Amino acid sequence: MLLGRRGRGSDRREPGGPAPEAAEPSPRAAEPPAVGRGEPPRGRRAPARNDLPGDAACLVGREEEFSLLTAPVSPEGVSVVAVDGTAGVGKTALVARAARALADAYPDGCLYVDLHTHGAAHERVGPQRALRRLLRAVRGGGDEIPDDLDEMAELVAAWRTATSALRLLLVVDDADSAAQVRPLLPAGPGSRVLVAGRRRLLGLDADLRLTVEPLEPDDAVVLLRDLIGKSRADREPEEAAEPARRCGGLPLALRIASARLQNRPSWTLAFLAGRMSDDVRSLGELRAGDRSVEAAFRMSYDQLTPELQRGFRALGLAPTVRFDALTLAAMLGAPGEEAEEALEDLVDASLLQQPHPGRYRLHDLVRAHARRLAAGAPEEAADRTAVLDLYVAAGRAAGDWAPGGFPADARASGPSPFTGRREAAARLKASGGELVDVVAYAAAAGRYDHACWIAEALVDHLVHQGRYPDCRAVLELALPCADLATDRRMASSLHSCLGMVDIYQGRFPEARTWFTEALDLGRGRGDLREQARATAGLGAAEWILGDIEGGAVAHLGEAVALAPRTGDDWLSVTAWCSLGAIHSQQGRHQEALEHASAAVTTAEKSGRPRVISNALRFTGDALLALDRHTEATELLLRAVRLSREAEDLALYAASLSRLATVAHLQGSLHSAVDIHREALSTLTPSASTWLEMEVRVRLGATYAAAGRPTEARHEFETALALPAAADHPRQYGRAHEGLRALDTAG
Repeated sequence: MLLGRRGRGSDRREPGGPAPEAAEPSPRAAEPPAVGRGEPPRGRRAPARNDLPGDAACLVGREEEFSLLTAPVSPEGVSVVAVDGTAGVGKTALVARAARALADAYPDGCLYVDLHTHGAAHERVGPQRALRRLLRAVRGGGDEIPDDLDEMAELVAAWRTATSALRLLLVVDDADSAAQVRPLLPAGPGSRVLVAGRRRLLGLDADLRLTVEPLEPDDAVVLLRDLIGKSRADREPEEAAEPARRCGGLPLALRIASARLQNRPSWTLAFLAGRMSDDVRSLGELRAGDRSVEAAFRMSYDQLTPELQRGFRALGLAPTVRFDALTLAAMLGAPGEEAEEALEDLVDASLLQQPHPGRYRLHDLVRAHARRLAAGAPEEAADRTAVLDLYVAAGRAAGDWAPGGFPADARASGPSPFTGRREAAARLKASGGELVDVVAYAAAAGRYDHACWIAEALVDHLVHQGRYPDCRAVLELALPCADLATDRRMASSLHSCLGMVDIYQGRFPEARTWFTEALDLGRGRGDLREQARATAGLGAAEWILGDIEGGAVAHLGEAVALAPRTGDDWLSVTAWCSLGAIHSQQGRHQEALEHASAAVTTAEKSGRPRVISNALRFTGDALLALDRHTEATELLLRAVRLSREAEDLALYAASLSRLATVAHLQGSLHSAVDIHREALSTLTPSASTWLEMEVRVRLGATYAAAGRPTEARHEFETALALPAAADHPRQYGRAHEGLRALDTAG
């Protein structure tokens, strides 16, 4: 079948098709080679050997690799290519296809030796045994290797002498080390050696190193359809994708799956997909006779040292597809450098993939195998606890709540695995959407406390990244676990967290409901910390909904009184700022400044740049209202710098917009427009509607003051057209006021 499509597409080549261009035979090859002891008499030459294995009927998705393996090489030296890849990925089939395509360019012989490194002990072929076989091959069937050639050095010398005038193609299969391969290299110029094995042979001098990856999804489907036959495949043209996906692009797995279908005529592709409904069940299905995907993986595992076996089992319990050295270090209780070295060794053993520097992953089926091994290991419970504790620590270190925002417990004791907030936040960012998988993993494993702790710890990080769907997802996964957790405060905490997400997303009635329920739960347990959190959130929701004196002021005042008793500085700052903003809205600017100043003092103690920046922004608003522009400018410039340091784009935009308002009030309208526009350009698609409306309304007012009514109208109308704009009454009203003012002036 012909190799045809680009990259890792479905590429096949007819065995009888034209071979790639190769170097012309060496002039010396026409003469009888001097092969040392036992050479044939002059004028009679042993026929060239061709020991290459038969070609695979189907070879799909390997055009690029095939091209590299068959590219012309220099006739002056011995070319060596090392091919590696995980068990079952199709290394031997690819190398055999390439070797057969090259065979005509090597008239002195095409030799093949399988070292059986991953076979049974009695099948393994050591270098001495391999050299004897190769010497017999080049000397002819009648030549025996003298018995006195027992020493390795003598065998190597004899082999190099025998091949010095030959141009050979040698395929060495299932090699596990450079030491196995180096003695087998022929000496004849222009010879080519193709080495295949699971392990990366770093100690072998190779002209080319090639890692064979699993097939892409489309190519896996093509191979499966080819293997089961066109008529069978055409009966279910859309159903092959799922079993192909479950096979993870491994040709061995696809061949076994097709064999099961061929031996079960009543099975449909959909039925097979159902039997492979998860990774563990897939492993059970992928066995046929003496062939088994899991057995192939087990052979690789058995070759590892006990220390690497321990690390491999631990990785089976990693809660995310991708992970870093810190994950393994936490599970093993080992230094990060030691864990990284183990990971790199597993990459070299083709049991681990490295999609990006410092990030690793297990192939889905390899991961299922590692999990099965871990399930029977005594350290499983400790490893699972350690890796989940790592995510609790990362969330708590990355967010603004700081240690005071969480109750003292065993997870807060001992040295932190992170050097600071930045490192923890960077790690969570690298995990991306897989953070949701961590909570799902904890819940599925029955680690209900960890599911709740991790979700709670991730909230502040996720909302400030604007990742509201992810934040809501982790909380909704954790909420059912709260009733099963031993930490009874979690029900109240998770309700407050959901209320916080609704506040950020402008869902204020829903937020009020969550905070009301959280407050009832906290009071029922007499938990001051959760009462304070729920009371502050309820006050913020009531303020935005217009229930100010009867609800917002009372609840925020209660939160201000409770927060110091819990040691929660973040909550104190939040409550002071909200209460100050209400007073400013009521025209009580001096009281607003006092509240905001108290927030700054408390925020400075926390040392969290985002918390300090937020408090400075509110203080700047109060100073602006009191016409203390110089002081406001100084504080807002610092707020801008700190928000940039905290990498909080929303807070950065809000601080810039306040700074632009100062420039506006001081008469620097051109500068104000530029700063407002910079703030607007900073907003991401995940920014809240409230914030974008605020920036656009302020920019519209500046355009209007600068005598640019067209631009002003555009900003006001854009603000009013944003999704759920009416849910933000203050900004909504100011935008309409701006339009009315333009109409009046017009």
